[in-house]
Amino acid sequence: MALAPLSQKEIEDRLAELPGWSLDGDRIARSYRLGSHFAATAMVVHIAQVQEELDHHSDLSLGYNTVSLSVNTHSVGGAVTDKDFELARRVEEFAPGHGAS
Repeated sequence: MALAPLSQKEIEDRLAELPGWSLDGDRIARSYRLGSHFAATAMVVHIAQVQEELDHHSDLSLGYNTVSLSVNTHSVGGAVTDKDFELARRVEEFAPGHGAS
């Protein structure tokens, strides 16, 4: 089955199930504030592992004690798809405090 862009309503409904995530232009995005630079770096490594498992990669940035990611699906013209929400859901599974932002 081919991957298809989600409708605006589908995106809004799914974002309602992922506190802290939002639509930022044509991407879904989230930032996390952690207790230290080491904790933030460790989270980046965990996110990278999930991205490799899913073969789906976000734009990911590391600050002193923050991690930010945004994602869309390039293969469907940069739209938001199921793959983006799968990545977001997987990140939330190990995010400190399940919504520390």
